[in-house]
Amino acid sequence: MSSVAEKLQRKSQQPVATKQVRLKLVYVDFWSSVKLSFLVAISLGIVGVVATILIWVVLQSTGIFGNLDGLLQSILNDPNFSISATFSLPQVAVFALVVAVLNVVVGTALGAIASVLYNLSVRITGGLLVGFTNQ
Repeated sequence: MSSVAEKLQRKSQQPVATKQVRLKLVYVDFWSSVKLSFLVAISLGIVGVVATILIWVVLQSTGIFGNLDGLLQSILNDPNFSISATFSLPQVAVFALVVAVLNVVVGTALGAIASVLYNLSVRITGGLLVGFTNQ
């Protein structure tokens, strides 16, 4: 009598039939693409704000702003000029937040426009042919 391991080995040696399915993408739902583009834009906005704040903190902690202040004071002959006061953390954070909000609005609008343009182009081209295999 054969063992369970031998039976499993014989089963695994049999060729696996791969089945291929070819589908056409002929419609993209407008509201789904708007929601997806909104969520992607929100996540990119959060990443952008956090990255901007982290870059500012790294530049401040390494003393680059102090070196840049000294260089610009010697070039401009103005001892009162300070780039650290001009680009403080709250100002940089608010600017990054405003840019992120604008990017969310523009990204959502571009997602909506892309879905409308795709749905219009499907009438001419017939859709995007996509193939899937089962392995």
